[in-house]
This record gives sequence, C-alpha cells and structure tokens, in this order.
Amino acid sequence: MTTTREQSEVDAANASERQPVVFVHGLWLLASSWDPWRALFEERGYATLAPGWPDDPETTEAARHDPSSFAGKGIGEVAEYHAGILRQLNRKPVIIGHSFGGLLAQKLAGMGLAAGAVAIDPAPFRGVLPLPFSALKAASPVLRNPANRNKSVALTYEQFRFAFANAVSEEEAHELYDTYAVAAPGVPLFQAALANINWNTEASVDTKNPDRGPLLIISGEKDNTVPPSIANASYKRYKDNPGTTEIKEIKDRGHSLTIDSGWPEVADTALDFLDRHGLKA
Repeated sequence: MTTTREQSEVDAANASERQPVVFVHGLWLLASSWDPWRALFEERGYATLAPGWPDDPETTEAARHDPSSFAGKGIGEVAEYHAGILRQLNRKPVIIGHSFGGLLAQKLAGMGLAAGAVAIDPAPFRGVLPLPFSALKAASPVLRNPANRNKSVALTYEQFRFAFANAVSEEEAHELYDTYAVAAPGVPLFQAALANINWNTEASVDTKNPDRGPLLIISGEKDNTVPPSIANASYKRYKDNPGTTEIKEIKDRGHSLTIDSGWPEVADTALDFLDRHGLKA
C-alpha cells in the first residue's frame, strides 16, 4: 500500500501540473538517498517523487533497527508497486533509477509508463550476458549462500567499499557507508543472476516497446558492481527500438556516483538529456 509520504508526493505533483520525475533507488539504499537530486530537479522546475520499495523504512536509523523489513521483495513486486504509483500521476513521468532502480526504470518504461527514463549503472536483465568478476564479487555477500534468497543482507564496510565506494577516498567511503548503507533483499540478485536461464524471470525488460520514451543509460567507468561492459550490453539490447537510446560513460566514477560528492555531474548529464529530448520542466 502506498505510504502517506508517497501519496502526498503524488498529490503534490498532480497539483503542480509540472513534469514529474520519479526517482527509484536500488539495493542497499533508501529513497532518501535521492534527496539532493530532488532538490536540484525541483529547482529546475520539475515535480519530484521518490517512492520506496514495499515496506521500506523511511530512515537509515529505522532500517538498521529492523533490517528484516527488506526481506523477500522481488523485482516483479517492486515494479508493480511503483507502477501503481505512476498510474496515479496525471502526466507520464520521467523515471530515473540507479542500480536495480535502473533496471526498474527500464522495466517500467518498457511497460509504457514513462515519458522518458535514465538508468544509472543499471542491474542486468534477461539478454544481458557479460558477467565480469568484479560484478560477481560485489554480489557475493548475497549469492554465496542460497539461503540468502529470502533474507535481507547488509554489507560490511569493506564490502560496501568494493561494491559502491571504490572510486572515492577512504574518508568519503566511510561517510557514505555511515549515512546511506542499509540492508537489502536477496531475491533481486538471485533473479538477475539466473535471468538468462529462466524464461519467466522477473528480471526482464520489454526493450522493443516504441512507447518507451527516450532512454539514457549512464555508466561509471570504475563501477565494480555494474561495470561498463554490462551497461553497454544493456544498451545494445535496444538496437531494434525505434526510439532514442543513448549511453554515456562518466570517467573515474564508481557505483556510488549518485550519492558521492560527484553526484552533480551525473545529475547534470541527466538534465541535459531531458532538455535535449523535449522533457524540460
């Protein structure tokens, strides 16, 4: 069920009559990780929303107090939860997602629910074949134990440093971990890992839908979790889509590129894309 906060954001966006932008977070983060982006996009004239995943706690502190609240959430359930929110908007939104949120942004766009989308270091979906060692290592805290599928799993600082914060200083990595890191459900990682041998996987995207809207894929050059080879393979899956699909690699950036001190460069890349393709506020 939509939370009070999420419903108030839907109502505010509809009342504003501005172009809505919906931010979708990925694993090990909360919706609040988008707060700086929301402030910038609101300043540029957009109406912004940042739904959580079902049953997400609102704060990092609450999430750490009860990490079990994340357990059992799969890609299909999360996509339908967000779809229910998107369908309440009076205008088709732009959807911006990071990591598994980037996969969800593409999935929701493929369902015809977006005016456009930006997928930042997006998790792989069915048909995306590269599986670099660094991606396996980043996912190993979950995938190494099949019992983790239906559990919530938190990262240690060392695991977060490798998976998210490898391209920032030690000091900033500690700050990011202390500020943002929470547990995450194991289900989506197992779904993505098995997507290419499961015909009915929820880790799938309709890449051919002509009503998808313009799509930008952003990749961090030094991302260990979603290396550029995965992002480029995702981009190539859209070769038969008549719509605009672009890809941009940002130098010297890791998986924390949406939350670390370099986030404005990534946000400006997204804003420029929206401007160029008629999705201005």
